[in-house]
Amino acid sequence: MSIQEYELIHQDKEDENCLRKYRRQCMQDMHQKLSFGPRYGFVYELETGEQFLETIEKEQKITTIVVHIYEDGIKGCDALNNSFTYLAAEYPMVKFCKIKASNTGARDRFSSEVLPTLLVYKGGELISNFISIAEQFAEEFFAGDVESFLNEYGLLPEREIQALEQTNMEEEDME
Repeated sequence: MSIQEYELIHQDKEDENCLRKYRRQCMQDMHQKLSFGPRYGFVYELETGEQFLETIEKEQKITTIVVHIYEDGIKGCDALNNSFTYLAAEYPMVKFCKIKASNTGARDRFSSEVLPTLLVYKGGELISNFISIAEQFAEEFFAGDVESFLNEYGLLPEREIQALEQTNMEEEDME
């Protein structure tokens, strides 16, 4: 094999690698464009009942909003807040919010006996509510438990990262 033939073969492999990288980037770009709606990625602390209502009413119709109503010192509230931090990063297309019961303007509805409470909205409508949700879990619970619970009720979309990784793995299998 001559040096020229070797260089041509080597160039072809580089071209294939460039094409693979380009395809992968195009897939990622297309995936982002097709991921409808805004992206959040963190937990919003709602300060007032008005802010709570505004968040529900003014968000895009396709956005799922999960609200944790809590108070400091109530069993399960801290664990659920910590779980929300993780879930917000894992599901950036879902808007995770929390509000103290005393700030809702409906404190009598959210006594310590019903906390922590989880409300799920979409299109301005309440689609699920879970009162004293900590009772659904073991004494100590974590984000994975909350994620499984919400998935059981069909309230979380498929993780974007998993879908993108699946595409990348399929692409690598073709190589």
